[in-house]
Amino acid sequence: MLKQILLVGLGGGIGSIFRFLTSFCVNKYLNPGSFPLATFVVNILGCLLIGLFAGLAVRYELLDRNFNLLFVTGFCGGYTTFSTFSSENMQLLEANNYPVFTFYVLSSILIGMLAVWIGFLLSKV
Repeated sequence: MLKQILLVGLGGGIGSIFRFLTSFCVNKYLNPGSFPLATFVVNILGCLLIGLFAGLAVRYELLDRNFNLLFVTGFCGGYTTFSTFSSENMQLLEANNYPVFTFYVLSSILIGMLAVWIGFLLSKV
């Protein structure tokens, strides 16, 4: 059990660092306006990575629990941020910014699912 906790913690810590760096770069070099672009980019990249990791696990028979704990549960769990996504949507609703809210929710879900599928396909290349 301690080994699994350490794998999740290691992956989560590294994922959180990468989330911070991604958000920092997006906010510094792009002008997102009222759209929460940093969280959107993080979550879509996280979806792509989860698909890629799942596909690689199947392709290279890495179906052991440790791989999944380190990369999927740990890294992707630390990298993506559903709580921030939810909070930003509440802020958009409170600001009566319904068009951005609608676009953000729908695009996050649809593009996120597409990114998982693309990640899985990339693992087969």
